[in-house]
Amino acid sequence: MGEQLSFKVLGPLAVTAGEKSVPLGGGRQRTILALLSLTPGRVVPVDTMVDAVWNSNPPPTARTQVAICVAALRKLFKSAGVTEDVIVTAHPGYVLNTEGHRFDAVDFADFVQQAEQAAREGELPEAARCYAGALRLWRGPAFAGVSGQLIEDEAARLEEHRLNAYDDSTLVDLELGQHQELIPELAAMVREHPLRERTRHHLMLAQYRSGRRADAMETYRDARTQFIEELGIEPGPDLNELHDAILRDDPSLAPAIPSAERRPAHVTPAVPSELPPDVPAFTGRSEELAALESLLTDTPEGSFGIGLITGAAGIGKSGLAMRWAIRAAEHFPDGQLFADLCGYDEHREPVPAHEILSRFLRSLGVPGEQIPDELEERVALYRSLLADRRVLIVLDNARTYAQIRPLLPGGGRCCVVATSRDQMEDLVTWPSRARVHLGPLSEEEAVGLLTAIVGERRIAPARADAARLVELCDRLPLALRIAAARLASKPHWTVRYLVNRLSDERRRLDELSQGESQVRASLALSYRYLPGEAARLLRRLGLLDVPDFTAWAGAAVLNKEVLDAERLIEDLVDAQFLEVVNVDATGQLRYRFHTLVRLYAGERARQEESEPDRLAATSRFLRTLLTIAEEADLREGAGKDTWVHSGVQRRRIDSVLLDELLAVPLEWFEAERLALVASVQQAARTGEAELAWDLTVSALVFFGTRSYTDDWRTCCQSAAEAAHAVGDLCGQGAMYFGLGTLELSHSRLENATSYLDKALYFYTEAGEDHGRAMALRSLGQSDRMRGDPDTAMPRFAEALVLFREAGDLFGEVHTLHNMAEAELDRGHLDAAMQCAREAVRLEENRAPDTRNLAQALYRLGRVHLALDELAAAEEAFLRAVRIVKEKTDMVGLAHTLLGLGETRLSRGDTKLAETTLTDALEVAEECRSPLVAGRIGLVLGEVSRGLGKTEAARAFLRTAQQRFAAAGASVWERRAEEALGALVG
Repeated sequence: MGEQLSFKVLGPLAVTAGEKSVPLGGGRQRTILALLSLTPGRVVPVDTMVDAVWNSNPPPTARTQVAICVAALRKLFKSAGVTEDVIVTAHPGYVLNTEGHRFDAVDFADFVQQAEQAAREGELPEAARCYAGALRLWRGPAFAGVSGQLIEDEAARLEEHRLNAYDDSTLVDLELGQHQELIPELAAMVREHPLRERTRHHLMLAQYRSGRRADAMETYRDARTQFIEELGIEPGPDLNELHDAILRDDPSLAPAIPSAERRPAHVTPAVPSELPPDVPAFTGRSEELAALESLLTDTPEGSFGIGLITGAAGIGKSGLAMRWAIRAAEHFPDGQLFADLCGYDEHREPVPAHEILSRFLRSLGVPGEQIPDELEERVALYRSLLADRRVLIVLDNARTYAQIRPLLPGGGRCCVVATSRDQMEDLVTWPSRARVHLGPLSEEEAVGLLTAIVGERRIAPARADAARLVELCDRLPLALRIAAARLASKPHWTVRYLVNRLSDERRRLDELSQGESQVRASLALSYRYLPGEAARLLRRLGLLDVPDFTAWAGAAVLNKEVLDAERLIEDLVDAQFLEVVNVDATGQLRYRFHTLVRLYAGERARQEESEPDRLAATSRFLRTLLTIAEEADLREGAGKDTWVHSGVQRRRIDSVLLDELLAVPLEWFEAERLALVASVQQAARTGEAELAWDLTVSALVFFGTRSYTDDWRTCCQSAAEAAHAVGDLCGQGAMYFGLGTLELSHSRLENATSYLDKALYFYTEAGEDHGRAMALRSLGQSDRMRGDPDTAMPRFAEALVLFREAGDLFGEVHTLHNMAEAELDRGHLDAAMQCAREAVRLEENRAPDTRNLAQALYRLGRVHLALDELAAAEEAFLRAVRIVKEKTDMVGLAHTLLGLGETRLSRGDTKLAETTLTDALEVAEECRSPLVAGRIGLVLGEVSRGLGKTEAARAFLRTAQQRFAAAGASVWERRAEEALGALVG
């Protein structure tokens, strides 16, 4: 018989042999196999197959093609290890041999039959196990991806069986007392199948048994509305009878087997017990719960404790309040009062204190006719009643302090816990640590919440996907519960499948805004109360792709002053739409969205703002960013005419703010690095090619200094593609120059030359002589690094003339010190000294302590070293080391330490030279610069040989040889070979 096959039709058609999937080929083969799988063991006529494959319009060769498909399927099954024919010819067609193979549709039917038998015999746990086994077999819609009327009819029949099994399974689970656990899954199923009365009946019953009587009534009202609007009929008798039974609290609705979580009520009728049910699958928040515990232990005698739980929409404020309140209820023998103040409710205005007090007074035993009409009198009576009692009061969903102030006790032994999206600065909590602000769950807590709802069996094997899922949900409890409910209600969905659905930002809010729990609706409740200007700022900030930002970004999108933007941003922080990340190195507060809030803000912008207004807001931000980045680059040491820039209009920015931001230019770049990269990509994606490549140009020195090579490459490639799309020759030249410079910095000389040749071409085509000078200089560097100074010098000479014509002093200096190195390699020491000294002199006059000066000093040091002027060489190298360390220029540090180590070796201080060169090698390896690492290794080989460490010397020289070969530096590779030869000799 060989390998056993498993035929799976309860989802996409699939066949497995053991653990391996069997590839099924094209659409025709899949259709034929699907037809055979409809009735395994029974003959399917060839004519039926022809009709299904070609929809009653077959070609003359149709029967032959069916035979070819069958032969191909047989071959696949043989390749999978099956020795006998799985598809057997039987007039007038073919039959799928069932002997020794498994069929998930058959297994499903068997499981359901066993479950039904167990249920009839009263074996409810066994029935639940069998139903669960049946439903686990489903991986999606039956025969998904295969078309044809016969197949679609069978798929519909199987789907009806699945739904019936689900309803039967739910009934068993309800009898087992699992009503709370079932609600999320049932709610999702009702959303998917709103006209299935039996499913809705089960949801209503589960809600009622979980203490959610109002929710059960709402579920019925929704059903009635849908039935009347879509079918023109009333709900059936079962739903109506359940509705009536709930209204009269019919004892027959109690579960046959109480849930393990149900607690017997040990209260007297005179004591209110109004807390809602605990939140199912509550996870984490141990620190916050501990802080609320201080309400029980740290409140002075004679005063009441008051705690405030704040946080964004959907962050779990109410859940935390309920969890703590239920745990603490035993400390309040005189009762627990609860009120939802509806501070953020889509359909209701906030409930006034006057109304809440009336209900509280009744709960505390005051007859209706004795409740005063005036608010002040109700407050006085309420506080008098609480004066000698120990009552817990939970005020959920408050919008303002004024809303809860009348509901606070006057003193005594009571305790109040309020939840709000507002920070309520007027409310002083006691103890102080009982002011709790909720952030997102940790990854571990968020995955724990998923696991509690969906089950360990599905989450544990998909831990990486679960981690990605919780991040897509911002680790926000509301979003996580919605996602978990969707998974729980669809046992055929994998975690990865839901991750893929949520990964599309255009659909994420839709996916998390279905049915009763909606992320979008939750955010909308806060949004509707924002002042107009704050709402506009929220919308426009949502258009930006940056991970975080400072106040100037808000000023730019609104076209306002920074102080005005700061005020509005704080409004958004108070409303929990933004959160403060930190104070960055420039002293600015940085703010960010949670991803779901950003998506909502962008959605509102697209619905409420015109396209010209949206484009203008984004453009102002990008042009402001360019203004600051360009100025930061200039202040860092690049000259005004150092780069080729675009003609895009900059946005002016206040000089005082500019000075504040750019006190240390590299620190501003560091703070804005991720925003810069994201902005380049956004500009490139939206067709703002000039902004994309000009922003990149302004950041290149920073990227190089701090060795952010991935950011460097990403920006150049994105902007180059955008420039190519609009035919921007200058932009393409600038970005190919950037890519070439990146490759040059890592000694990948062949790649560097290829990019730089392209840069030279595009700059020449654009008539951009300044850009030509830059490309020629860098091509000369590549020649010199390859060991060909004679080819490099003419390029340097031409570049020098063009830099001087362009007035680019930075470029002139950079070219001069590269010429010094080339002349040194040629043995022209006097010419090398002249170029090096001129480069240092010009750069010292241009700007103090720049990266360019460090490079010029390094070249000057090398000339002094060649002339055996060791003291002067060491002075130059030490000065260069100080500058590059201040700039955190790792590539520059590797070079300057190399020069310093060589100098110390030349003066006979071998041990100090070894230490210096070892440090240099570590830096070079860290910044992935193989050519300089090879050169350092070459010198360390010499040092080791001098110290008698022959094997260490050989290892250094071999590694250096390999690095030179990888860099394409043949001259240096030969030097390493010669050194190895000398070592052997």
